[in-house]
Amino acid sequence: MKVIAINGSPNSKGNTYHSLEQVGEALLTEGIEFEIIHIGNKIIRGCLACGGCANNLNERCVIPNDEVNDSIQKIKEADGILLGSPVHFSGIAGTMKSFLDRVFYVTSVNGGLLRHKVGATLVAVRRSGGVATFDALNHYINYAEMIMPTSNYWNVIHGTAPAEVKDDHEGQQILRVLGKNMAWLMKTLAAGKAQVPPLPQEEKVFTNFIR
Repeated sequence: MKVIAINGSPNSKGNTYHSLEQVGEALLTEGIEFEIIHIGNKIIRGCLACGGCANNLNERCVIPNDEVNDSIQKIKEADGILLGSPVHFSGIAGTMKSFLDRVFYVTSVNGGLLRHKVGATLVAVRRSGGVATFDALNHYINYAEMIMPTSNYWNVIHGTAPAEVKDDHEGQQILRVLGKNMAWLMKTLAAGKAQVPPLPQEEKVFTNFIR
């Protein structure tokens, strides 16, 4: 089994990276493969709302020449997804937000490619806005019908200078427990699939509120 982690920070080896690594160490101890994809320093524009991915149904966004489509295929093949973002103005970092909007829309309209995979999120923050960003990341996991492992507190860790999150001992434990619980959930789901077949996916119902 394998977990793909998305590093949404502009810094390749900043606190978001070290936080993902903490979860990854726990996963590796449990025999789970782990890979980090760094997208936070890339040029990734937001969704065009063109509906092209829903019309083409080829598991691709119509915007070419960035990391989104290659990442979709890696995520599709993984058993678990881990999303990590720094906090920018009490929210998800801009490039990460653009990446997630496109990835989750393409995967949802192409048969729910992430449905019933294990999905978790974490946030690295200097001071405030961590819980708001954590909540925003979890919206993607819930929308995709993914299954979310928990820890013993919210998955928010604190630090300013690169690797300073290693001094947040409670935060380190939170992420270590998250990794262990993520591995356990993935193994439990894999073992149960032989006994309990997945339910068929319902066709999405859209409702607007214009009177």
